Amino acid sequence: MLSRVANSLYWMSRYIERAESIARLVDVNLQMLLDFRNLDDATLNAHWMPVVQSSGDEELFRKLYPRTTGQNVTEFMVFNPANNNSIVSSIGQARENARMVRDQITTELWEEINRLYLFLHSPRATKLWRESPSDFFQTIRNGSLLLQGLTDATIVRNEGWFFIQCGRYLERADKTSRILDVRHASLPAHGAPADPSQADALGWSAVLRSCSAWDAYKALNGAEIQPALVAEFLLLSDDFPRSVRFAVRHLNTALRRISGVHEGRFSNEGEKLAGRLLAELQFSTAEDIFEIGLHNYIDVLQGKLNAIGEALFQAYIFQPFQTPDDNELRQQEEQQQQAGPQAGLR
Repeated sequence: MLSRVANSLYWMSRYIERAESIARLVDVNLQMLLDFRNLDDATLNAHWMPVVQSSGDEELFRKLYPRTTGQNVTEFMVFNPANNNSIVSSIGQARENARMVRDQITTELWEEINRLYLFLHSPRATKLWRESPSDFFQTIRNGSLLLQGLTDATIVRNEGWFFIQCGRYLERADKTSRILDVRHASLPAHGAPADPSQADALGWSAVLRSCSAWDAYKALNGAEIQPALVAEFLLLSDDFPRSVRFAVRHLNTALRRISGVHEGRFSNEGEKLAGRLLAELQFSTAEDIFEIGLHNYIDVLQGKLNAIGEALFQAYIFQPFQTPDDNELRQQEEQQQQAGPQAGLR
């Protein structure tokens, strides 16, 4: 497979996953405002700024907007094309990457990407956003899930398929960890967290809903919210599809299917790092995480995920003998990969 094809399939998948994650995160935080009694500037800043920080875009947001309000944050996260991580930008870049490999994807997948792209740029999307933001985000989530379902149902399981899987699960692991990190300020720097207040419990339940994990969490732990259980579920669950451990396991499998290397061995740095991270997650506990401190743990985790992504590109995308086209590809990749090791909350 050509490296440019692998690159486009990988990023198409990542951007689709990113759009869905942003839609869920912003939707849940908009709904949370209904439970607030006092919506002064300090309250709004404390509520919305962690959402912006979770995507690593705080610096850009502060350059573009003078105040941290719900309107400014939602515009920045949803419609602003200057934000490469906004929903509009993510779907646009997913479509562009799909266009570059039109012969590698199915007609159904291409048509659905176009449908979602055209919806976001239509007056109908603006009208729906004004009348019912919740329905607007539901449309985005449904479109993203439909794209993932079409990918699973119509794409041949070849190398291209496994690059799509790598993009999906690397993005999912990163976004789940960042959404969880939104609540780190309510926890002690080290050690097990105390029982949450009512307001904190509401915030932790929003984290679960942002990861579509509320029902699964309740089925396992009941309706009582405990930060340690939430962190354990979203980081270490081997069964929940949006947990970090689940995503890293599937990422590790996809990397090995590309190279043909079996478990317990590795042929490149990406496989080594993915296998090592999976082993760490498999043999970690919530106590281990909180002993380090949730924020510190997630910061290190995000660095490891970024290192896996970089190693994947070094192994399969960036070739030793570069032509001008390869140099252009590297520049495009550097522009696309927004989440660096230092992009987590500080």
